[in-house]
Amino acid sequence: MANKTLYVGNMAYSTTENDLRSYFEPYGPIAEVRIIGDKGFGFVELPEENMQAAIDATNGKELGGRTLTVNEARPKSDRGGGNRGGGRGGYGGGGRRW
Repeated sequence: MANKTLYVGNMAYSTTENDLRSYFEPYGPIAEVRIIGDKGFGFVELPEENMQAAIDATNGKELGGRTLTVNEARPKSDRGGGNRGGGRGGYGGGGRRW
């Protein structure tokens, strides 16, 4: 039985790992729960076959007074964001030349 990781965003900063474990336990067994510092998001690892049911049941629902965003976590290389390398470089730009 393979596990998948869910991204859980827009959490209240007071949410604990135990809160998340309890919230997602109906879709478990939960292999791991990680909350990322004071960032308001975390990850829940559960059986792959239960992942879609967990997303459907919890995405857009409230926990701790906040509406959660729940979806499949993407590997670090797939997240995009940041412009590391590439880009145009230099200080040029438009502007008029007289």
